[in-house]
Amino acid sequence: MDRVSAHLPEAVAERYVDRAGGAWAVIHAQHLPTVVAFLKNDPELNFKLFVSVDAVDRLHLAENDPRFEVVYFLRSLTLNEHVRLKVRVTESHPEVPSLVPLFKGANWWERFVWDFYGIRFAGHPDLRRILMYEEFQGHPLRKDYALRDRQPLIPERPIKDIFRGPGTSGHS
Repeated sequence: MDRVSAHLPEAVAERYVDRAGGAWAVIHAQHLPTVVAFLKNDPELNFKLFVSVDAVDRLHLAENDPRFEVVYFLRSLTLNEHVRLKVRVTESHPEVPSLVPLFKGANWWERFVWDFYGIRFAGHPDLRRILMYEEFQGHPLRKDYALRDRQPLIPERPIKDIFRGPGTSGHS
């Protein structure tokens, strides 16, 4: 992160080491694609493996403003190192730029974070629910999601027989 801070000083809001010894960088949301592109394309860094993105709802923490943190994990196979990035987003405008143009593997993860936390990814090519059904109301990993609420009933949808395939049709 020293190299990123030197090259893009306006992008890094904060750096710290967590209690497990992991180094983190908090990035301003508008600079996220630039920072990640630099980490990926700089030949000395070479963070070409997108591992995952997730989110944290800080609603019940003492310091909970902004409410959400979007956390990114990248890996450099040549350096055998990983980098941890955070972007903090507010409850009133939960949106960060999509990294799908840089990493195709970000597609599924960004859809997951949208589905479960309600954080939008600007520029995502297909931002829709991925595990919950489209009519599901709310985002179930938010700390204020009502666990006892009922979801609206929807008609059962016809699906293809997912068990049919080679070896299951009874033909040899």
